Amino acid sequence: MRTALFLLLLLAVAAVPGSLFPQRPANPAVVTQYIQDNPDTGPVLDWFQLFDVYSSVWFSAIYLLLFISLIGCVVPRAIAHLRAVRSTPPRTPKRLSRLPVYGTLEVPADRARDAGLTPSSAAEQAAAVLRKRGYRVDVRDAGTDRPSVGAERGLAKELGNLVFHTSLIGVLVSVAVGGLFGYNGQKVIVEGDSFVNTLIGYDSFSPGSNFSDDQLEPYSIRLDSFDVRFDREQESHYGQPLDFTANVTTQDGPGEDEAQQVLKVNAPITIGGTNVYLVGNGYAPVVTVRDGEGNIAQQGPVVSVPSDGLYTSLIVIKAPDAKPDQLGFVGFFLPTAFVDEKGVSFSRDPDPFNPQLNLNSYYGDLGLDDGTPENVYVLDTENLTELNSRNNDDGGIVLGVGQTYDLPEGKGSVTFDGLKRYVALDIHHDPGELGALVFSTLALLGLSASLFIGRRRLWVRTGEHPDGRLMVEYGLLARGEDHRLPAEGAAVEKLLADRFLVPTGSAGDHSHQDAAPAGTGQSHTNAKDKS
Repeated sequence: MRTALFLLLLLAVAAVPGSLFPQRPANPAVVTQYIQDNPDTGPVLDWFQLFDVYSSVWFSAIYLLLFISLIGCVVPRAIAHLRAVRSTPPRTPKRLSRLPVYGTLEVPADRARDAGLTPSSAAEQAAAVLRKRGYRVDVRDAGTDRPSVGAERGLAKELGNLVFHTSLIGVLVSVAVGGLFGYNGQKVIVEGDSFVNTLIGYDSFSPGSNFSDDQLEPYSIRLDSFDVRFDREQESHYGQPLDFTANVTTQDGPGEDEAQQVLKVNAPITIGGTNVYLVGNGYAPVVTVRDGEGNIAQQGPVVSVPSDGLYTSLIVIKAPDAKPDQLGFVGFFLPTAFVDEKGVSFSRDPDPFNPQLNLNSYYGDLGLDDGTPENVYVLDTENLTELNSRNNDDGGIVLGVGQTYDLPEGKGSVTFDGLKRYVALDIHHDPGELGALVFSTLALLGLSASLFIGRRRLWVRTGEHPDGRLMVEYGLLARGEDHRLPAEGAAVEKLLADRFLVPTGSAGDHSHQDAAPAGTGQSHTNAKDKS
């Protein structure tokens, strides 16, 4: 167990580089750029697999060693526990008075005769009392003048401990299965568009180490409409979103029946073995870009990225098919546009009461023809020539819905045709998710049992005094620290006293009293301080 704890700490430390350096499975382009920017240290870090921490040899070795260590801890303890369950309680000590909790009961001679009590029958009755209290019992020396009962309870404490450690192994296996065969992807869908669960359909995709294309179920999701409800009653929270509702049509596969479903924040839909979460939303202005020859170079909704709670959004439009020069636009979208006294446009409301596009235009080489991946939400203007902006004579482009702007130098035009909404989805598949939930729940239950169940041993010995009195003594011993042992001793004393029809004495008295005179029923308890 000491080794397992050390490996668990080592695993936590080994995971730290995964948050310090970019990881290749999450974003290979960033890793490539990092190595290019750091030609001295980048290759060395790559050799140590610091860009693939969670699938690296050294991280996997720690993980496997932790797994083996836990198994090596659980198996011997499980065998020992099985032997303990099948064995009888430990032998009765010769001197019960040396135990931490000790007590005696005296049954008067006349009462013992009337009840037909003998040392053997009293031992049997004491065993029955303890059995009802949850002890497993064993009567010893029943045919002698000093029979005794060995009793034990709390074996579930060790069972809970075993369940806890076995569940930790189950959690490790479940996490490993999820990491090997799971995947996570993101997709932006505009109203009216569909997403098909194929690799090419994702905007970004993070596969597990052993992911295969065959794992993707060919389901589809179509965004029919997206509704946002804003607060229009409270002045202090005016305009804040209250509810997001995406109405979608799903289809489990080609030829399958369509189903209408509702997707909300924190209320994902499950389809094809994946959970689909609503993680973002915004506006997608519908734009038509015509080139210098009058042909349509780009047409359709363009996703904008919100930058504040009023949905002031950044937007980039790229028209690589424009001729004779490629065209690019960058600017912002305002759902409800207003102009302040300085002539600066801003949005006053998140609802599209007065939608407006404010753009700067460029022409030249967009850098999309050399095969280098480009961020669709960023326009690199280094190799472009500016056409429109606030800084030149032509000024920036300001468009309302239905308006068209002709670009300078006959480069073409841009039209703001309309407005749609979009949603950002996170699609998550984790085959080990259910196993992790089940085993983590079992681990908590096992830990609770190991913490709150006390393992105790108890012995009762009976005998007959020369004057005819029946003497009963008992002692309790805990496995480990148990502050509830004196209370358990008092409870056992009361049960035995009630069984033998003897009035209870001073349970919990810390001084061992002398035997009472014959003819009276007495009980004596001595609870010793274990410290």
